[in-house]
Amino acid sequence: MKQENNIANLFPKYLFWDMDCSKLDFKRDKAIIIPRALYATTSDTFEADIKILEKLYSPEDIVKYLKSTKENISNKVCLSVSKRYNVEPFQRFVLSL
Repeated sequence: MKQENNIANLFPKYLFWDMDCSKLDFKRDKAIIIPRALYATTSDTFEADIKILEKLYSPEDIVKYLKSTKENISNKVCLSVSKRYNVEPFQRFVLSL
């Protein structure tokens, strides 16, 4: 499968508002691309967004980089990913009392 050269051809450019999309490398910058690609996903768009990521990255990479990101990825997205890949549920934010 031929990969796109520019991430903005696959995902909305506004997700990468603070960087030059044309300089992102799919292998080198997966820690940036994976979380940003799911940052604005909704229950309506999750299936389409995750399928694009799956063409580029393994489920293991997707889970790994979502677990370690500092991006504000919603717990709902994290739970959807864990369910999709049948891994233990994880959350980015936990309220402590």
